[in-house]
Amino acid sequence: MHSYDGMNDAMPPRSRHPTRRVTANLPVSLLDRARRVTGKGITETLVEGLELVRRSAAAAKARSLAGRLRIEVDLEGSRERPGR
Repeated sequence: MHSYDGMNDAMPPRSRHPTRRVTANLPVSLLDRARRVTGKGITETLVEGLELVRRSAAAAKARSLAGRLRIEVDLEGSRERPGR
């Protein structure tokens, strides 16, 4: 596997991690519209889209747990604030 260190220097520091160079055939109009929405370049737009897919899967998993978790909370205790 190749390392493309320095390729994503323009990306925010939090997203600097090992990268993989890919080749993909994308609909031009879809890519153009997505870039206009994000106001970013191709790589940043694709990363943002992939992050949305990941978060969507996590949200779906959380929804599937609805009603299956038993959580007991002391509402009065949680409302108390120290120092009063």
